[in-house]
Amino acid sequence: MQKTGRAALFYIGSLIKSMTMSPLSTGRKLGIAARVAGRQVRKTRTFGAVMQAGRMTAARWGQALGQLWLEVTGFVFLALATIGGLAFWREWTRHGGRGRLVLAAAFALLFGWFGVSSFWSIRKKR
Repeated sequence: MQKTGRAALFYIGSLIKSMTMSPLSTGRKLGIAARVAGRQVRKTRTFGAVMQAGRMTAARWGQALGQLWLEVTGFVFLALATIGGLAFWREWTRHGGRGRLVLAAAFALLFGWFGVSSFWSIRKKR
């Protein structure tokens, strides 16, 4: 269907206007290009393999850091239990009050339990 006269000029003018790009900033254009490129990259096998490797690496690092955390906290608790044990021994040899003796024993036992249970948690995770 061919347009004649004035209608044809209007049609050609609107066609030319629709083909020109709207005024966008360079940053916006780069963002659009990056989004399109990102969609194309996600479809590749290489991207899937890199993502899988990244997930596996992050999981292993997470496990190692979790184990390290349990070991460090276990050591700190056992060190505090040792300090409590030394306080218990000092109170025992001085024949001090029973309150301090019981408090030092409870402290040493409680923190000893925390330290040992932290190391047991590591063993369960393996």
